[in-house]
Amino acid sequence: MAGAGGREKRATAARLKAALGGEGGGGGGGAAAGELRALLERALSGGGDAGEALEWCRCLLAGGEPWDGFAQAVRAYDPATLCGLVWTANFVAYRCRTCGISPCMSLCAECFHQGEHAGHDYNMFRSQAGGACDCGDSNVMREAGFCKRHRIKSNSNVPCVPKDLLMMSELVLPQFIFSLIQHLREGYNEPALDLPSEKDLHKILQVLEPHVSFLEDLTKMGGAMRSVLTQVLTSQQFYKDLSSGVGENACAKKSHEKYLIALKGSGLAFPEDKIACGMQEQGAGTSTLAVQGLAGATATSGQGDSSDEEDQDGSQGVGKRKRVKLSSTTKDQSIMDVLKHKCFLEELLFWTIKYEFPQKMVTFLLNMLPDQDYKIAFTKTFVQHYAFIMKTLKKSHESDTMSNRIVHISVQLFSNEELARQVTEECQLLDIMVTVLLYMMESCLIKSELQDEENSLHVVVNCGEALLKNNTYWPLVSDFINILSHQSVAKKFLEDHGLLVTWMNFVSFFQGMNLNKRELNEHVEFESQTYYAAFAAELEACAQPMWGLLSHCKVRETQEYTRNVVRYCLEALQDWFDAINFVDEPAPNQVTFHLPLHRYFAMFLSKAVKCQELDLDTILPDQEMLMKLMIHPLQIQASLSEIHSNMWVRNGLQIKGQAMTYVQSHFCNSMIDPDIYLLQVCASRLDPDYFISSVFERFKVVDLLTMASQHQNTVLDSEHERSMLEGALTFLVLLLSLRLHLGMTDDEILRAEMVAQLCMNDRTHSSLLDLIPENPNPKSGIIPGSLSFESVLSAVADFKAPVFEPGGSMQQGMYTPKAEVWDKEFDPVMVILRTVYRRDVQSAMDRYTAFLKQSGKFPGNPWPPYKKRTPLHPSYKGLIKLLHCKTLHIVLFTLLYKILMDHQNLSEHVLCMVLYLIELGLENSPEQESDEEESASGQERCHDSWFPGSNLVSNMRHFINYVRVRVPETAPEVKREPPASTSSDGLASSQSSRRKSLQRENSGTAQVFSLVAERRKKFQEIINRNTSEANQVVRPKTSMKWSAPGATPQLTTAILEVKESILSLLIKLHHKLSGKQNSYYPPWLDDVDVLIHPEIPRYSHGDGMTAVERILLKAAVQSRLNKRIIEEICRKVTPPVPPKKISSAEKKTLDKEERRQKARERQQKLLAEFASRQKSFMETAMDVESPDADIAMEVATSEQHVSEAIYDCVICGQSGPSTEDRPTGLVVLLQASSVLGQCRYSTEPKKLPTTEEERIYPWDTCAALHEVRLATLQRYFKDSSCLQAVSIGWEGGVYVQTCGHTLHIDCHKSYMESLRNDQVLQGFSVDKGEFTCPLCRQFANSVLPCYPGNNVERSLWQSHSNKSIQDLVQEVEDLQEQLGTFPVSISSETNLSKEMESVMKDIKSTTQKKYTDYSKSLGSPDNDFLFMYSVARTNLELELVHRGGNLCSGGASTAGKRSCLNQLFHVLAMHMHLYSIDSAYNPWRKLTQMVQDKNSEVISEELPEVPVLYRDVPSLLLIQILTMPQPLHKEHFTCIIKVLFTLLYTQALAAFSVKCSEEERMAWKESGALKKNTPSGEKSWEVLLGHVISELSKGKMYEEEEEETEESTVVNPDSVECYLQEFCLPFLRITSLLQHHLFGGDLPSCQEDEEFTVLASCLGLLPSFQSAHQFTSASCLDWPVPAFDMISQWCSELVSFSDKHPHQAKILLIYEPKWDLPRLLQLPENYNTIFQYYHRKTCTVCTKVPKDPAVCLVCGTFVCLKGLCCKQQSYCECVLHSQNCGAGTGIFLLINASVIIIIRGHRFCLWGSVYLDAHGEEDRDLRRGKPLYICKERYKVLEQQWVSHTFDHINKRWGPHYNGL
Repeated sequence: MAGAGGREKRATAARLKAALGGEGGGGGGGAAAGELRALLERALSGGGDAGEALEWCRCLLAGGEPWDGFAQAVRAYDPATLCGLVWTANFVAYRCRTCGISPCMSLCAECFHQGEHAGHDYNMFRSQAGGACDCGDSNVMREAGFCKRHRIKSNSNVPCVPKDLLMMSELVLPQFIFSLIQHLREGYNEPALDLPSEKDLHKILQVLEPHVSFLEDLTKMGGAMRSVLTQVLTSQQFYKDLSSGVGENACAKKSHEKYLIALKGSGLAFPEDKIACGMQEQGAGTSTLAVQGLAGATATSGQGDSSDEEDQDGSQGVGKRKRVKLSSTTKDQSIMDVLKHKCFLEELLFWTIKYEFPQKMVTFLLNMLPDQDYKIAFTKTFVQHYAFIMKTLKKSHESDTMSNRIVHISVQLFSNEELARQVTEECQLLDIMVTVLLYMMESCLIKSELQDEENSLHVVVNCGEALLKNNTYWPLVSDFINILSHQSVAKKFLEDHGLLVTWMNFVSFFQGMNLNKRELNEHVEFESQTYYAAFAAELEACAQPMWGLLSHCKVRETQEYTRNVVRYCLEALQDWFDAINFVDEPAPNQVTFHLPLHRYFAMFLSKAVKCQELDLDTILPDQEMLMKLMIHPLQIQASLSEIHSNMWVRNGLQIKGQAMTYVQSHFCNSMIDPDIYLLQVCASRLDPDYFISSVFERFKVVDLLTMASQHQNTVLDSEHERSMLEGALTFLVLLLSLRLHLGMTDDEILRAEMVAQLCMNDRTHSSLLDLIPENPNPKSGIIPGSLSFESVLSAVADFKAPVFEPGGSMQQGMYTPKAEVWDKEFDPVMVILRTVYRRDVQSAMDRYTAFLKQSGKFPGNPWPPYKKRTPLHPSYKGLIKLLHCKTLHIVLFTLLYKILMDHQNLSEHVLCMVLYLIELGLENSPEQESDEEESASGQERCHDSWFPGSNLVSNMRHFINYVRVRVPETAPEVKREPPASTSSDGLASSQSSRRKSLQRENSGTAQVFSLVAERRKKFQEIINRNTSEANQVVRPKTSMKWSAPGATPQLTTAILEVKESILSLLIKLHHKLSGKQNSYYPPWLDDVDVLIHPEIPRYSHGDGMTAVERILLKAAVQSRLNKRIIEEICRKVTPPVPPKKISSAEKKTLDKEERRQKARERQQKLLAEFASRQKSFMETAMDVESPDADIAMEVATSEQHVSEAIYDCVICGQSGPSTEDRPTGLVVLLQASSVLGQCRYSTEPKKLPTTEEERIYPWDTCAALHEVRLATLQRYFKDSSCLQAVSIGWEGGVYVQTCGHTLHIDCHKSYMESLRNDQVLQGFSVDKGEFTCPLCRQFANSVLPCYPGNNVERSLWQSHSNKSIQDLVQEVEDLQEQLGTFPVSISSETNLSKEMESVMKDIKSTTQKKYTDYSKSLGSPDNDFLFMYSVARTNLELELVHRGGNLCSGGASTAGKRSCLNQLFHVLAMHMHLYSIDSAYNPWRKLTQMVQDKNSEVISEELPEVPVLYRDVPSLLLIQILTMPQPLHKEHFTCIIKVLFTLLYTQALAAFSVKCSEEERMAWKESGALKKNTPSGEKSWEVLLGHVISELSKGKMYEEEEEETEESTVVNPDSVECYLQEFCLPFLRITSLLQHHLFGGDLPSCQEDEEFTVLASCLGLLPSFQSAHQFTSASCLDWPVPAFDMISQWCSELVSFSDKHPHQAKILLIYEPKWDLPRLLQLPENYNTIFQYYHRKTCTVCTKVPKDPAVCLVCGTFVCLKGLCCKQQSYCECVLHSQNCGAGTGIFLLINASVIIIIRGHRFCLWGSVYLDAHGEEDRDLRRGKPLYICKERYKVLEQQWVSHTFDHINKRWGPHYNGL
């Protein structure tokens, strides 16, 4: 029965349906049900054929009806409220941020275009992992964005589903799904030895493909069918019934056993009594959890049995770290135990995971989601399997694909807040996620080597493991981030203390990972790249969840959450400090950039103060903890400085990579910003002296801070000292001036970030978006594209529209800072913080300098400006204490002194930072103290002998007389005698007397002061204060490390006389900087107002002197005493600054800066010189667009008597004439071109088709019409004469262009040899003869020999010769007879003739054979003849096109100096002479004589010759000119033109007569006959027209198709004249150009309406120039023989032809020579129009949708780029098309990338895009997916390059395509 035919199946189905439905479940029904079950079992059993089984299912479901009818019926009941379309990777979808509630929202193209999103912030994207359309789901997006289909509410009018329609489905589907599960069970084999046999899995999946597809089709039938499926999948009863019948057949039994085995490893169980964290078998190499051997197939015995296994690896446990006790709620058996399945859905998901998420299954499971019940059930099932998913993922070999599929599912489930909340409450979703993440990471932990390598108990993740390296964890982390973005879920997390503890524990795995140890001796052998993994892990696994949580702590009510996080964070930190045995000194030469715990702490503190109004002190730990907290972040800052000072160079490039990543825009707000903020918090709460000395100690520059000129630094090489000192000071400036977390609002921060980025460089909109750190993480919904971004941008920057240089480099639209931003907001501190590369700081300063010069604010080299800061938030007021502590003042004093004394290793940068710190101190002085009382409180006597108090304002004026310093014995200071007043006891007494004396001049000596000792003392004090047991702890004296034994020479104490105060040092510095004595004069002496309004603009920009002046002014403003002292110091005439005596040692280290500066200046000078040379060269050589200045071609216009032209060879540099032995040649580029063939009749440009209806028809192009004409002629006339009646080369013609440089041909050959031997990769192929011009580097591929002798026979405008036209006609004929007299006799092989032959070969091989062979007989000489004069024609026509299609502009040729037509003519002429024309057929005879003998034609069998009136006149012209002996005489040229003009005119009359109606013809005939005998009859068009009509009426020319010609009723004589002129103009233009090239002389310019007369007189057709109004074209005629006889003769040929073929005779006459200029297709305004039509369009050749579709912009053909499907003989489709459509030049728009690619012969290049977004940027590869609009200017540039054949010259990046495009 199973094999029954279709009809029987349908009958059975109908019968069963009737039986089951009819009897209402009576006895018969039971029997029928049994029969159905048996039938299905047979059909679905494994042996059967899948197609057959599905056929049965279809029949049964439809109950015997046709399947399509059934599907239709079910669809009628679909209450479609959700779209739910599921897509897989690479699908193009849309995301609208304006409408999205969840950031993951996405729409299919259809719903997007049906909705209303105009003006929204949306973008198109290519799906990475697949997704589903959210249209209609109000949980994920706002209803306003729904499309038309999904707006209607569901319950409105969907009728109720009739019971019997789906009755069969309910009975058949359970069995069908069960059989699917059976197949999956049977197919699964437990992988042996951990190597999954992936082949087997794929095999099973292929077998099951049709089954899953069938289910997928069912889901697409809509809601009614989905609810049946949901019922089947989630019903526990069905599952029980079908699974319990296992015992009966053996097959099922076996599959059930396989199922139980597969279930074994699915739990996470472990015995809780184990403390050891033995979750990984370290040596065993299988990093899976050790819990897989659950005993027995019973799978219920729980955790107990596996304990013995645990013991073995527990013994190698990683230290004694406490295993996290999971909170009791987490003891949810569902995570720990083996999975138990209760319904089909659960087991289906289980197998989907086991088989690593096959795409089909995933799509089926997702297609069901629009069903609400299913969605909830499925989500719960998914959560239940979460741990199992993690285990499978870890083992997977294809983890990338699998990750994508997991996220494809989870993002659909967890983006929905309602659903996420429900699952969190009912299934412990958070517990499960955190636990699973913890387990996942536990498998790759290693012992941390930070700090105490031997005894550390801390474990960190190993960044080298695959789990981290391949980012395998990201699906789980991204799910976690996703659910934390829902407020309700995040609140649960923040309230649950157990979870927070577990989470901090998880974060601590990353604390201190990827530790770097500084290499001191050897360079590392292997540079590890693990840092990528480390940074990614910290960002994704720690920082992103942190930002997610922070986004919910925004209001006062959430204070509790912050307290919780901070509390558990501090606990974790305390544990960490204990685990690594940290006391107070970090281990030297180690750094880790990863301190996530510190950063959690910092960010939550910041939020607490900023948003929740918490009092900072209530959540801060004690002082000791703060001291510990600051150490590691400070270590990172110092290491950054070390790395930039090249102290880590032996660690390889990767360490620089880490330093850059740490501050890079995507990481900085999760890394460096929190670190600096944390240091700011510590600094505001700790003792300032302690903090400052810690900084200098960390930066290893303590020893440098001595007044002595020499010192010993035990921890730092002297070459690093300067940059480390700069680093320390810069860090202090950053620390004290950044306000990112200390009081700035979000908008101020955004503005500051934006200004900093714009100051470094002009930026495009997208790079700005990318460079500005997003405040929260991207998943929390606030996207930087928000409104404030745009408004801030428009406030600080101006948009520079994209510009185009003729050089072709495409600019993007850029934003550049407004002038007032440079003036007021440029903040060097922010720039320093945000620069990844140090050169960006320089770039910002250079731009600032340029602005000041331009605006006239400051001419010199300015210093970084000082910028006012936002006021500090009150909680951080303590930070100001740093600026007012003695330690800092001592450092500042010392450095100022050292700079003044020119000690080594100090730089302008140091001074700049010192002044910056002083200024910060003055700006932020503590409460103003009264000037006079200067009592320093007694107990604060730390550095008593230095400064009295801690306020900078008063310390500035404090004079310091003597300082005792420790110096090496070799130092110069030692020699000096101490001054008399200083004795050792004096020292002691000065201490006590110091307290009494209040006079400022202090006789005492400042102690030598050791920062380190100070720090120790402070630390000890704090410890004692905090902990009583600190006394028992023996703290190791780590400071001993610093003195390297034996290295230190003896230090001795010397006393230095100083007698300066900070103020006096500043004033002296001013003198030093200005190079003048007494340069400083207090400004307030002249203008008291200065003190009242100290903010003077003149001080805001300037150099060091300005800075000093500004500081002194501020000091004076703040205290009267200071003001007085400044005046006093200025009064004393300062002694001259001692001249520099430089020791040789110091010479070496003498400012590298200065040397660099000089080198820079030299370089600038050279560059400028070079640029000017280049410019003058460009002007002479490359003048592309200037028709005037006709200097080139070295034609000596002025010296017309010089007989020979002189050429310069650009290779050997010699000048001389071109001779036959040593010819000179022009550098030329030959290229085949079909541009002319693209001309069209209509001026209406063609559009690129964007709908099925639009098509492009190629029949109206110039090329197509010429081809048809030639074919018609060849049908009726003799072949050889046909080939002289037309020109070819409209398609595949050869265009010759030159850069105008010449070289000796022998020099060129040796140049080519050298190129061939030069193995450098060039962009061109030397073997094909390609090279670049040695002088201007323009691309070329041949050399055109220059004909020796005079270039041009310049008998310019001699008075018209007296010879009559008849004489001249005779002379021309005689000349043609003696063809042999070509001056260079061909027989003698000279070098010149050889070269001419070789260049002719080049010209022929430039184009394909099909474009040169038109004759019927192969290899006929007529072919070559035709090809050669057509080359001349092509070049003339193209020049005409370049001039805009007419000669109105006049002047020299556009490429005036670069035209090579003259030389080209000589080469062509020489070759034309090889083919003599038989005098009998010479067209000249027919044009100028009456031929008598007509009978011969009648007899001859062969086809007649082409009638003269059908011949193309410009072709005849070229044949005549090129076959005449060279050089040609001007009078002969004019004669030829006159004769040809008569022919042309007659053609025009004949063509016009055919167009007229019968009546008009009669009228013209009569009026002509009347005037026939008037004297000027031969020069009146009416007479001639009448004659033509009467002659042609003799044949059948005017018969037939009368009715068609009615439209053109032309009666008025003016329009006839107009028509005749139009007809003749193209010939006149070509002739004028030819005359210009052969004989020189400029073309006259004129208005368009007088072009005819001007050209006619220029060519000598108009004997005397009459005034225009009486002018008629006929007056140009000059008949060599009586006109009427001639015309009659010509017409008679037509008459005899029209007797046989009247229709063709007429068609061949109406030949329209008026063409529009060649254009590319017109493109639509919006790129989306193109994209939507083409990106899914199937290829016409292979009928598949191409992976890379492209479209030709010349003809609109759709092609597959790189498509192997359309390859023909190893040529891919684009290359083939470029040969067929453009003779080797193709312009293609790549649909998926929006860029244009040019194919030129064997090379290609990416040209750029003509579509830009609203900000003037390209979007290559559509990565950003913003709407793109056509940029007309760019498209014009592209078209211009195509028409002028300059792609090769303008685009620089060419590469070979190997025919693979």
